[in-house]
Amino acid sequence: MRLSATMLTLSLCLSGLAGIGPFAAAAQEATGPEAARAPRARAVLPGLAGDGTVLLPNGWSLKPAGRQSALGDFPVQMALHPKAPILAVLHAGYGEHEVVTVAAATGKVIGRVALPETFAGLAWSADGARLFVGGGFDDCIYRFDHAEGLLSDRAVLPLGKPRRGPGGESKVPGGLALSGDGKVLWVANLYGHSLMRLDAGTGAVLDTLAMEADSYPFGLAWDEPAHRLYASLWNRAAVAVIDTEARKVVATIAAQEHPNEMLLAKGGRLLYVANANRNSVSVIDTKAGGSIETIGTAIDPAAPAGCTPSSLAMTPDGSVLLVANANTNHVSLINVKEPGASTPLGFIPTGWYPTSVRVSDDGKAIYVANGKGQGSRANRGGPDPVHAAPGANLREYIAGLFHGTLSIVSMPGPREMAAYSNTVYACSPVRRGASAAVRGEAPPAGHPIPGRVGDPSPIKHVVYIIKENRTYDQVFGDVPGGNGEPGLCLFPESVTPNHHALAREFVLLDNFYVDGEVSADGHEWTMGAYATDFVERTWPLSYRGDRRAPYPSEGSLAMATPAGGYLWDRAAEKGVSYRSYGEFIKNSDVPGAPATTGVKALQGHFDPLYRSFDMAYPDVRRAGRFLEELAGFEKSGEMPRLIVMRLPNDHTAGTRPGSPTVMACLGDNDLALGMVVEGLSRSRFWKETAIFVVEDDAQNGSDHVDAHRTVALAISPYVRRGTVDSTMYSTSSMLRTMELILGLEPMSQFDASARPLYAAFGSQPDLRPYAKRPAGVDLDAKNTRNAPMAEVSQRLDLEIEDRADDLVFNQIIWKAVRGAGATAPPPVRAAFVVPRPKAREDDDD
Repeated sequence: MRLSATMLTLSLCLSGLAGIGPFAAAAQEATGPEAARAPRARAVLPGLAGDGTVLLPNGWSLKPAGRQSALGDFPVQMALHPKAPILAVLHAGYGEHEVVTVAAATGKVIGRVALPETFAGLAWSADGARLFVGGGFDDCIYRFDHAEGLLSDRAVLPLGKPRRGPGGESKVPGGLALSGDGKVLWVANLYGHSLMRLDAGTGAVLDTLAMEADSYPFGLAWDEPAHRLYASLWNRAAVAVIDTEARKVVATIAAQEHPNEMLLAKGGRLLYVANANRNSVSVIDTKAGGSIETIGTAIDPAAPAGCTPSSLAMTPDGSVLLVANANTNHVSLINVKEPGASTPLGFIPTGWYPTSVRVSDDGKAIYVANGKGQGSRANRGGPDPVHAAPGANLREYIAGLFHGTLSIVSMPGPREMAAYSNTVYACSPVRRGASAAVRGEAPPAGHPIPGRVGDPSPIKHVVYIIKENRTYDQVFGDVPGGNGEPGLCLFPESVTPNHHALAREFVLLDNFYVDGEVSADGHEWTMGAYATDFVERTWPLSYRGDRRAPYPSEGSLAMATPAGGYLWDRAAEKGVSYRSYGEFIKNSDVPGAPATTGVKALQGHFDPLYRSFDMAYPDVRRAGRFLEELAGFEKSGEMPRLIVMRLPNDHTAGTRPGSPTVMACLGDNDLALGMVVEGLSRSRFWKETAIFVVEDDAQNGSDHVDAHRTVALAISPYVRRGTVDSTMYSTSSMLRTMELILGLEPMSQFDASARPLYAAFGSQPDLRPYAKRPAGVDLDAKNTRNAPMAEVSQRLDLEIEDRADDLVFNQIIWKAVRGAGATAPPPVRAAFVVPRPKAREDDDD
């Protein structure tokens, strides 16, 4: 049965929602102070459940509606053929970039065409005989002929001379808009901050229209009869209006942060704009030149930002708007029959990170491209990253596992809509009033972590230490009583005595997962409980080796900043004192010279003499610098309530000749952590302090549970000493715990709904100080030219974290520890459960 806009409203379709659903209920089994002593069998682990749902490492769940079909690496955009039941799907992930054609009725892949690179931009000609595709940082448009689902006769339409290395300006096409007669193509140049008009036949550039600096024009919507082109300004929370005859900007209309995909309706009178950095869609009256409504897309109107609306579609009768919410894994349906008076209809559950939504011409089917697929599982029997065929091992690297899927969903009627909406609620930990409450849970009376923001806590100071790229099994796989696999442990207690002592004396967190995949999004999640659509779309290009793509993190680009800001923004908002040591800080060229930051909130709130990521600089020197400042705090009697500190050397320099050995790097990092904890535990502030330690990401290390499982520590007089807490936590859980202690509001839906570390803390303080353990390895040991894979390591870029091929880097680390003849086991990854279909032999480019 087709859904009409008048069939139901949200209050009807969601009536009778019961509690928190089976998925969240399962995740609560190990909640509460007794969870630290819970038997192993009760630990909730990510993966496929008996009822068909998939629990993600971040605590959210998936149960996508409809039929699921395999696509490729990170599908980002779809376009329906204008005359045939065929979908073109653009892929722009870490692995192969390609256009895939799919039979819309069955989801079966018809053909695949590989591309050197793409980012966005997909448009059919009106007759469906041609397809135009953006060429990413190669600054071109690809034009294909099309027949019966197969693409051929590729032509390259250059947008100018492409940039081959750092420096200069890239254009990077985003949105495309083609004239009805197929002769003129408008192109939005994201990084070129301009629009271009091309002759679609010859490829000649007819005009270039410069836009506002750093505006990042993204999506295009062309009202050709009215001679109006609309361009969403990704970094300006606005839409530019262009007169296509005069070829100039005639107006700018306000939207909200990160406007991306747009949709014209009502004969061009209304323009719908998806705002990815908010939970919203702006509705613009194009005649009046202003917004008439803002439509919310979250399951809770009070929820903080985090939905990431990334795509729009509309039923043929113009009555129902569909919005793909990438980060919260659902499609929102809205009754828009009456302009300016929309009403919510409900939600459809999708796969992981839906990037694009479309509706069939007859209105009977909904198509959703899920950028990250259907969920995570263990894959210990996967390809051997050493002996596999060239290129095959990319699927075992976490960045190469965004194996997307296509969901084909029949347009639901009222009964189906209600059931789908219930599933979306059950799959999400977000509850009504999520901005104020914590998952509906409450700690016991007298617990040091408050149940609500603003409630008192005996803990006054929080120290947040961020390290680099280790899994749980790599460090704690040898710890008795924890869920570890000793065979995967590279850095046992003899190498990391302080990590082990801290986990043993305080609490072992053996079910803790990072929210990010790599450092580029990992540092965003670590400090902001969110990675924007800009970060998610950009980092795969950077990590696949294109140095023209920027590193979109750690304050390098304002465009990456989430709507909810970072932890220090929340501290500033509440008047909580804070200071950064190396996080979001840019080093000087010479150690000892003052560092800088481009982050406004950190101006005057960071130590310029504390060095950020630099593998030539020991962590023990970083720890020493902090202890110097701690001595000053002791004298003054005042210490910032929030301290953020970076100890990055567990990243290691591989086996690069002359650099510290892998073991020396881990030993250095371990001793530095012990020094910091010892110093704080012997200070006057200890009785009111909590220290939290986490990796920004886990990346390519082996772990027998999940690639996201990582090293995390909680250290405080209020920690329940000598315990094992197997409650399922994430980076956002740690952030939520700190926010509650300091009285800070959450930054996104993810920390707002994350489970705090209640079970790891108790009401009775134990003030015994910590005594650091001496290094168990030679901290001065250097790699020789005979070190395993030394020649390969020498060629790796280690100036910035994660610039090296991480799969290769992991092999180097494994061989450095286990010997040149050792083979690293296939890593357990956040893998995607639908296998990739075999490419057709007759695919032609």
